[in-house]
This record gives sequence, C-alpha cells and structure tokens, in this order.
Amino acid sequence: MGIRKRQRDGLTRNKERASMSFFIVIMFFAVFVVIVVTEVLLMDERGNRGAGVLVRRGSIIGVSHRRAPDKPDYEDFLKTEDDYLTYRGGNGIINDQLTNNKIKEHDKHEALKRAMLDNVRNMPHIGMGQIPNARDIHHSPKTQPLMVEIENQFPQINPNFTAKDGTWQVVNGTRAKFFVFSAFYDRRRTQKSIRIIGATRTRPPERVWCRFWYDTNSKPTQSSDNNSNSTSKPQTPSSLTILAKIKIIRENWNLKYSACFVLCPITKFITEIPTSVSIVSKLRYHPGNHLIVKNTDKEVNVTNIPKGLGICVKPIHFNYNQALKMLEFLELNSLLGVTHFTFYNHTVGPEVGCLLKEYQRAANINNSSIGITILPWQLDMVSQIEIRTEGLFSALNDCLYRNMYRYSHLALIDLDEYIMPKFNDTLMELIEWMSTRMNTQNTGSYSFQNIFFYLQWEDDVSIFTTKDKVEASMITLKKTRRRTKLHPHKQRSKYICRPELVIEAGNHFVWEFVPGQGTLNMPAYTASLHHYRVCEFGGDDCVKTSSVIDHTTYRYKTRLVDRVTKQYWKLKDQCHLSNLPDIPKKPDKPKKPVLVKPMIFRKTIQKRS
Repeated sequence: MGIRKRQRDGLTRNKERASMSFFIVIMFFAVFVVIVVTEVLLMDERGNRGAGVLVRRGSIIGVSHRRAPDKPDYEDFLKTEDDYLTYRGGNGIINDQLTNNKIKEHDKHEALKRAMLDNVRNMPHIGMGQIPNARDIHHSPKTQPLMVEIENQFPQINPNFTAKDGTWQVVNGTRAKFFVFSAFYDRRRTQKSIRIIGATRTRPPERVWCRFWYDTNSKPTQSSDNNSNSTSKPQTPSSLTILAKIKIIRENWNLKYSACFVLCPITKFITEIPTSVSIVSKLRYHPGNHLIVKNTDKEVNVTNIPKGLGICVKPIHFNYNQALKMLEFLELNSLLGVTHFTFYNHTVGPEVGCLLKEYQRAANINNSSIGITILPWQLDMVSQIEIRTEGLFSALNDCLYRNMYRYSHLALIDLDEYIMPKFNDTLMELIEWMSTRMNTQNTGSYSFQNIFFYLQWEDDVSIFTTKDKVEASMITLKKTRRRTKLHPHKQRSKYICRPELVIEAGNHFVWEFVPGQGTLNMPAYTASLHHYRVCEFGGDDCVKTSSVIDHTTYRYKTRLVDRVTKQYWKLKDQCHLSNLPDIPKKPDKPKKPVLVKPMIFRKTIQKRS
C-alpha cells in the first residue's frame, strides 16, 4: 500500500509541474503579445510625429528618422499640394496648418499662397514692388508650368554658365547626393518629356523642379489662361519652370543610391522644346547644373531610322589597359556588323585610351566603318558601396537615348562578351533572317543565352602549332572550351534592342517597353552570348563542370587576325603598345575534348524552317 501511495503522490506532483509549466508558457506568450502591440502603437505614434518606418519587400528592416518638423519630408508634400515652392514656409504656416488633418481645403490653399509669397519675399534680388499679390498665385497642376509673373521672380541662368552634355553635374540643395548627366527630348507619344539621366537617393527620392531655358530668338509664349484675372498682354519669358518627376531605375541592388530618370513633362502648355535645362531643388536657388537638351528632331529623320547596329558598353574602370583585347573586341564586332561603339571612361589605361582616340580620329577623318563615342564618367559615388558598379545603369540608359533614331538596333554587352550567330555572318543578317521566319513587328529586343568560356580551361590545341603571335593572343580563338549547359534567358543573358521601342534598359534584359512591345528569346541554335571570364564564384571549381569544344568563332579567324594585326602594327609606336606575348607551350597531357560541329546547327535550322 505504501508503494502505491508513493506512486500516486508522484503522479500528482508530475501533473502539478506540467500544469505550472503550461501556465508559465501561456503567460510568456501573453507578455510577448502585449510588448509587440505596445511597440506597434508607439511606432505609429512616432510616425505621426515625424519618424518613418522603412519597409522593403514586406519586412521592416529599420527605422529612418526624419528631419525636424520645420522641414517636412517628400511624402508630406504629396499629401498637401503639388505647387508648394519650397520646403520652408514663413512663420510656421505650413507646419501649423498643413499638417493638421482637419484643416479645410480653402485654408490649405490660402496657407500655400502665403508661404509662396513668403518664399518670393525672401529672394534677395527681388524688390518689394515686384512681389505679386496673393490673388495672383496660380495653383497649377503637376504638368503645367508656373505662371509668367511667378517665373520672372526666380534666378535666371548665368550667361557664362555654358550648357554641357555628357558630364556629371550636381543638383544643389538636396539632402543627399544628386547628380545629372544628360538630357534628351523624348518625342514618343506616351513618354513626351525632357528625359534626364541622373543618379540620386534610392528612396525616398528628392523633390526637384525643371528650369527650361530658351534661346533669345526662340522664347516660348504662355497662354493668358494661366491667369484669367490678367488683362495684360502675355509675357515671353526666357525660361519656364515645371515640377519634375523622378523615376528610379529598377536595378539598384538595394544600395543607397540609384540611377534615375528625371522627367520634365512636355504638355500643351509648352509650345517650344527648350535648348537647355537645369534641375533645382529650391526655386530660389541659382542652378548648379546646365544641360544641353539633345533634340533628335533637329538632327536626324526620326521617321526613317537607318539600318545599323551600335554597341553600348558599361563604364570602363580599374585602369583597363588590355590593348589587344580591346582591338579584338572592336574588330570582331565590326565583322559582326557593328558600326558604332559608345564607351564611358571611368578609368582607362594609357594604351587603351590612346587606341580608342586613334579609332575615333580615324572615323572623323576617313569616315571609317567603325565610329566611336567616348564620354567621361566621373560620378562622385562609391562603387558597390553607395551605387552599383560606377552607376552602370545610368550609362546604359544614356547610351540608349543617345543613339535612339540614329541606329535601328543596339547591343548592350561587356568587353568580355560577344553575341555570336551560328550560321549568319552578321547580327543584322540574323535579325533579318528571323523576321522572315516569324512576325517580329512587336519585337522590341532579342535575348541571347549566356555561355561561359572559362579562362581556367586549357587553350585550344591549334594555338600550339601556329606561328602567328596575334592569332595565339586572340581570346576568342584560343579559348574554345565552354560549359555544356547554357544559362536561361534573363540570367546573365544579353540582348539587342530597337531603341525607339525601349523606355528603360537593364543589364540582362529590358525592364520596360513602349506599350505593345516585348522580347524575343532567341533559340540557342541561332545564336548565343559567348562570355570569356574566370570562374564567376571565385576559385577554380568551374573547371569541373561539364564542357564541350565550340569552334563557332573560327568562321572569322582569318579576317579577325588580319584586321587586328594591321591595327596593332599601325598603332604600336604611336600608342606605345606592349609587345605581343609569346606563343604558349603545349601541355604534357591535354584533356580529350568533345567536339561540337557547326553543321549540327545548320541541319536543325533546315528542319525548323
């Protein structure tokens, strides 16, 4: 009996312990829930007082505190009025009235009028007799320029401040770095605007204005509809001001700064396209930038785009000085039908720099088959820490709009990449051939799958028997082993696009087309992207992947070697080019290759056609 009693007592104690543990767990979760709810409520309260929660892809990753209440953030203005001229109102009008959710719409407008007048009065170059009355303040929509009476109060551009194209300039007065590079008149119906290539904070973007400048012989005339109370004859200002829209370019890798478009809409209120433009953050500030507006309507026939293929290359950096590889890139792409190259010089070595300038000079003098544009690229942002790879997405989109209507097609590739057709001689022939096999009227870009030719793999066996040092140096001839498996489209792929059908260009694919256009994924049996590089994840493990031998580039072997040899000896002394490297020695035990015959692709095409 004693044993049974002890057993019952033990079971009772175990049940009591289990009940107590369950109670403790329940209490813990209850306390946790109370803490979470309290934090959320306090977070909302702080948000109402000026602190914001930064949310990315659905998760809270941090809290960003805004500035003091006397300097509202960008979102605050979106909730109030689009035509507020400055971030600071006089005597606390904006803070005391516009942040009050119960204020009436009429009072909002009156407060804004007084704030705008206060902004004008604070301009040191304006006399009291020039200040407009409150009834003359016009609340224009986003797409309407400010009225003439207001426009004349703002600082004008310094006559000695020459407008430039293709150079980074600063936007003064912003709370973060903000630079602009180039400006283009985008004439397309759904995109009509002055489109400016820039770089700024990823989120939230700054609020900025467009200041349009006109030649004295081409001044716009604003309609008197802007001020129905005015009976005087409309004035003809030398400038117009309109609210800008900032569009962050999608590929920013969640870094602090991004490439961006600054869009200045061209509407029915603007009768003339400006000759230059400035971007300002405060209308009372003198412009810190002055950009030429590139207007293709005055330079080319936009209704009859000439057939041709150009290449855009992202900013060249790390003092790139491999002259032989640059010669190979220029001459092989020329054989593939490319007629123009656009480069962005971040840091180019002396040999490559001289080589490119000589090609450029020859094109200007002799009207050679290869044209070259070289633009400086000194962006004051730390690459890979503040912005992605020297702001390459600004460069790619600048190249897109710079060459729009000048060439029917553009390829956006790197210096170690080549789009190689399998049976056509040139890329334009390939595109034309595709148009005979299918309807490509709505094709805005052609995507090509990536194939890695790893540099760690052994050289082609033919290199060891040649006596030509140039032939032995060509990367596309000595590296013929490639990965068996191709990357799918949109993963390391590159593309050829029709510029006038593209709105936003990406690195591996087009992000945005004009309505009704799309991408054609080119089958691997027609063409692919040959990518010559070391293992993409570091080390040498890539050499263990399945591979084959691909001699597609050997169709251009003789012509390529002849062209590169001619240019090398022509420029060797002038550009102080390095001596040609020795022919490599044959390894003791070369690996047995698996051959890929070009005829396989020909048979496949015949069957499909």
